[in-house]
Amino acid sequence: MEFGFTEDQLAFRDAVRDLLAKECPPSVVRAAWTNADGRSGGATSGGGAWHALGAMGVLGALVPESAGGLGLSELDVVLLAEETGRAALPEPFVEHVFVGAPLAVDDHPGVVTGDVTVTAGDPLIPWAVSADVVVRLDPDPVIALGTDAKFDAVSSVDGARRLARLVDATESRPLTREELSGAFWRGNLGYAAQLLGLSRQMLDLTVGYTVDRKQFGAAIGSFQAIKHQLANVRVGIEFAAPLVYRAAHSLAADAPDAAVHVSMAKAQTADVAKLAARAALQCHGAIGYSYEYDLHLWMKRAWALAGAWGDAAWHRERVARAILDVK
Repeated sequence: MEFGFTEDQLAFRDAVRDLLAKECPPSVVRAAWTNADGRSGGATSGGGAWHALGAMGVLGALVPESAGGLGLSELDVVLLAEETGRAALPEPFVEHVFVGAPLAVDDHPGVVTGDVTVTAGDPLIPWAVSADVVVRLDPDPVIALGTDAKFDAVSSVDGARRLARLVDATESRPLTREELSGAFWRGNLGYAAQLLGLSRQMLDLTVGYTVDRKQFGAAIGSFQAIKHQLANVRVGIEFAAPLVYRAAHSLAADAPDAAVHVSMAKAQTADVAKLAARAALQCHGAIGYSYEYDLHLWMKRAWALAGAWGDAAWHRERVARAILDVK
């Protein structure tokens, strides 16, 4: 099957990339580790990327036009999620756009513009304390008012995500089985796309560093040991990307094997993101181990998302079961 994105889809991606380059530089990502709510839209930044994405219509991309959204499909927004991964956006983009907004828009029209923020988790929920609406997928799937809920904070390798566990919520309603299934697989697709973007950015950062860093009178990027590591990452990305895009196409088309395609994408992108992080860390040498170096922002986001909503082993087991069922 020949597949490619349309000019409109690519233009939308480029517009989001430009926006994030302006509104979400590494300094904003790092600041989210210390902001009161852990988000770039917190008091220290005055709204920044989140409000800009809302003004562009991105935050309501999967909401039907009849409800004020853009009425787009997963295939239209998968590239946007990839760009938020590339920027390590410290906001609940996947949780809001892919999971929460389509579920909450009837009761909270403000999700379209981002005036109402939705987050989601299963069971650990990122950005829960700062969100207006919270979706818990497991256990006891519910959608609840964040302002009414009680949470227990949970530590995370990525300090910007501010994980918490939903303990109690007076104003809530259970999710239907259909809502739960759709939310889970859309969310996994979004995470797979973000992992792909994170991998691309870690590779770009490392290539730039190895070109500039000199040793024995030559750029270290000219050394075979460096070349091989970075080539392996590039190959991994090129194998993972088509799986992500196919999964997006399958969800958009409501294909019967869409969930299996999403599992394939999540497993592959989790692996390549961890490979990219390891190669980047080694190729940067001593400074790669320093928390103060920006590379850590991408590595830790990659480590966090690789295990979120099912790690690579969990998703590969689902794929294996599907293959056995076919046989």
